[in-house]
Amino acid sequence: MLILLPPSEGKSVPSRGNPLDLDTLTLPALTKAREAVLDALVELSSGDPTVAAETLGVPKTQSELIGLNASLRTSPSARADRVYTGVVYDALSFATLSPAAKRRASARVLVTSSLFGLVSPADRIPSYRLSGDATLPGLGGVAAHWRAHLDEAARDALGGGLLVDLRSGTYAAFWRPGPDLARRVATVRVLHEVGGVRKVVSHFNKATKGRITRDLLEAGATPRTPAALADTLRDLGWTVESGEAGRSGTQLDVIVTVL
Repeated sequence: MLILLPPSEGKSVPSRGNPLDLDTLTLPALTKAREAVLDALVELSSGDPTVAAETLGVPKTQSELIGLNASLRTSPSARADRVYTGVVYDALSFATLSPAAKRRASARVLVTSSLFGLVSPADRIPSYRLSGDATLPGLGGVAAHWRAHLDEAARDALGGGLLVDLRSGTYAAFWRPGPDLARRVATVRVLHEVGGVRKVVSHFNKATKGRITRDLLEAGATPRTPAALADTLRDLGWTVESGEAGRSGTQLDVIVTVL
């Protein structure tokens, strides 16, 4: 089983640790593609800070993020599961997982990254600012760049297991599993139900996906089909409705009533 998570816009800034070494990251086949994004981002951020901020969508109140990008090659790095913060990662709480669940996370979880494509929670990375919808001078759209490079690496990471796709729409565009993988792809949508009315609410969606990931890692579950995943989640106490299988996989709706 492979769980794909979105990144977080907010990130902690490591205060110590060796600088980034792309050769140590998971999925080394992506090294050249990572270098291309890194070069483009550092070059942009080392120039006119106003241009960099406008290009990257960085608010004036967070201008220090441009400096972080400019120093990506020399800044301290830390495990990705300590760098990524935000609602998904607060709910998942990597630091409080059991030892067995932490080992499973390193083997079964990948985070989609605008800078690195895909990273393991155990990969050491610096803090950075780069949104999934960004366009970099000399590189083009980040999403298009990764669409051209992720397929082989993602398939290798998946192997013969089930893909549990928890990415948001922006990051799902980085790699879309082909129809040949559809029977082994489960996408998860979270719906908040109040008074019989269901709707997607961003905060509920993110927090629930973090908790689902945590539950699967702690349980040591290894479902091999979307139907088996739905049954596993029900056994773990979640309310799940399964849609019809399609060319892009099977959508599972997780229904929540409280945060």
